[in-house]
Amino acid sequence: MSQKFQKKKEDFVCEHCGANVVGNGFTNHCPKCLYSKHVDIFPGDREANCGGMMPLIKLESVNNAYILTHRCVKCGYEKRNKMSEGDDFDAALKAVKRTD
Repeated sequence: MSQKFQKKKEDFVCEHCGANVVGNGFTNHCPKCLYSKHVDIFPGDREANCGGMMPLIKLESVNNAYILTHRCVKCGYEKRNKMSEGDDFDAALKAVKRTD
C-alpha cells in the first residue's frame, strides 16, 4: 500500500446522476452532483475495497477555497477535498442544505 498521492487521469460515468465526467488526474467527484465514490485509501491508489457512494455532507470556506467533505454511505469513511473550478456550486449548496 502506498501513502503517496498517485495521479490517475480517469474518465467515469457518475453512479449517482449518470453524468459523463472527464478526469484530469485529480478528479475525485462528479462536478454536476458532487458525489464521490469510496475507491481510495490514499488519493489515486484505488486500494479501498468498499466502493460505497459518498454524498457531500459539508461545505466550508478555508483560505479562499471551498472544501467539500464526503461521507461513505456504506462504511462511514469521511474525506475532505477541494472544490474544483468546474464544480456546480449551486448543487453543493443544495446538497449541504439537505443534510442540515
